[in-house]
Amino acid sequence: MGKARGQKFRVWVLGFACASLVIVPASALAQQAPEPPSAPEPQNTPSIQPLPSDKKESLRAQRLAIEAAGATKKAGELALVKARDWESGWLTGVFVETGQTMTPLTGPQRRELYLSQTLITPGAYLKRMFGAGIDQARGVPYQWDDGWGGYMERFASHEGQFIAANSLAALGNAALKYEPRYDRCQCSGFWPRTKHAIMRNFVTFNETETERRPQIALYAGAFGGGLISTAWRPSPKNAWTEAGQGVAGQAAYGTLLNFFIEFAGEINRKIGSKRPAPTY
Repeated sequence: MGKARGQKFRVWVLGFACASLVIVPASALAQQAPEPPSAPEPQNTPSIQPLPSDKKESLRAQRLAIEAAGATKKAGELALVKARDWESGWLTGVFVETGQTMTPLTGPQRRELYLSQTLITPGAYLKRMFGAGIDQARGVPYQWDDGWGGYMERFASHEGQFIAANSLAALGNAALKYEPRYDRCQCSGFWPRTKHAIMRNFVTFNETETERRPQIALYAGAFGGGLISTAWRPSPKNAWTEAGQGVAGQAAYGTLLNFFIEFAGEINRKIGSKRPAPTY
């Protein structure tokens, strides 16, 4: 009996010891566990003060000045390129680009081309101004004085003759269905292109845009313009002489203009101008 009671006592002591081995370390760990960090206290950030109204106006004025300077520079560059861009028709008129297929012109296109070559293109007026200046230097006709009034009379005479010649040529080309535009050579090389520029002043294409025909309407218009100019020129005057001079002028000026158009791309690249979009 005493032996059994002693065994029970040893079992109880052993169980108490095991429980102590588990509970005591766990409680110690619980006491040593770190506390979770507390949330950081909010820091006071300085408030952004609005700019004074005078400061805002100053910044706005500076920004507008910079934008205006940029726009002015861009407009100046575009104006310079436009002034140098002879291929666009500003000086030479309408022509057909290399590699572009020519198609027959419609009636409205012919009217637009006539107005452009006769009244709108500045190159037409420059030629008349140059011709009037030569006549002014030569003093012909001698009945017109050497001052500003005489120059204006000579310019008006050249302009009237040009309008008459271009109108007759446009009517003739429309009736014959001939091509009034210059087409750049599909070839390469200086001499082949020069030959093309010269020949195209004397021959053109019919409505097929492939068969060549003599420039009948162009030179008939130049002849008729010379005849008509005698209506306002002072005497003495000779209608046939004026008509012959009109034909000779077309042969010389037309060849020079064709040459200028043919090599305008090379001229543009020399002076740094941009190539324009092809014209019709």
